[in-house]
This record gives sequence, C-alpha cells and structure tokens, in this order.
Amino acid sequence: MKTILTEQQLSITIQRLSHQVLENHIDLENTVLIGIQPRGIFFSNRMVDELKKQVPADRIKYGKLDITFYRDDVRKGLHTLNHTDIPFSIENKNVVLIDDVLYTGRTIRAALDALQDFGRPAKVELCILIDRRFSRQLPIQADYTGKSIDSIISQKVKVFWTEKDGKQEVGLLE
Repeated sequence: MKTILTEQQLSITIQRLSHQVLENHIDLENTVLIGIQPRGIFFSNRMVDELKKQVPADRIKYGKLDITFYRDDVRKGLHTLNHTDIPFSIENKNVVLIDDVLYTGRTIRAALDALQDFGRPAKVELCILIDRRFSRQLPIQADYTGKSIDSIISQKVKVFWTEKDGKQEVGLLE
C-alpha cells in the first residue's frame, strides 16, 4: 500500500476543507451538510466536528443520506441498508454533499436523485476528500477537494478511519 495522506495530513486536509466551506457559507446561514452513507459519514462527522470549532453547534444542520436504492450500478443481490437521517427541510437551502472518494461519479448521481425526496435545494455543492480525477463516467466535479490523485483502474483508494479500521490514513492499494 502506498500512503496518500498520513493521519496528520488527513487532519490538516479536513481543517482546510471545513474552512473553505465556511468561506463560501459564512455562519452556515441557509446551508445544510449531508454525508453520504456508508463511508462518507466518517469524513462528514469530522467535517462537522471541525465546523463546531468555528461556529455555534446550533447553526450546523447535518444529515446522513443512504443512497442504496438510488444506485444504478448495483442492481442484483441483497444490499445492506444504511440509515437516512435528514431531520430538516432542504427546500431552498444550500446543500453541501460530503463523501470520501469521488471515483466514477455514480454515487453522487444517486445522492442527487435521493435528495429530491427531501425537497428542492437552491444549490448543491460537493465536498470530497479524495478525487480520482481520470476515472469519471459521469460529468460530476467536486467544489471542495482534499486531494486529487491519478490512479489506474486496477488500483483502489482506501480511506481508513480509526473507529472502523483502527487507523486513520488514506492509501492506494494495488
């Protein structure tokens, strides 16, 4: 495995991304954050924790979105359901979708479809930890990017989180 981001670099990257979101959404007025299940939640939880250091916690509207039944690339077999928890309206809000890795773009397309069940946002932005730039199958691009990498199709980007994997780093697996 080749390390893309160490634990310290990952922490700094999350701080930078949360500050970039705040630059564009001062005080998070009319803005909601939505993490994509399952692995995007580890990243979005950390983003929210970082934002709480900058703005009062009651200003942060944070939800979690399960896209299992909106995917177009996984149709057969049983799927593990995750929990959707969006306890607020997204109608006319600025939505910041948060996920760990942007690869083909199909996860984000599914998330955009799923969001429509919760209202019509004024704007949707995408915050990504790792962008695999040359792997896109759909015309989707991040507004906030932690790190862009070039990789070949046989490689896999793995984001390790302490609570799930016992360590915190991003690696490229052959």
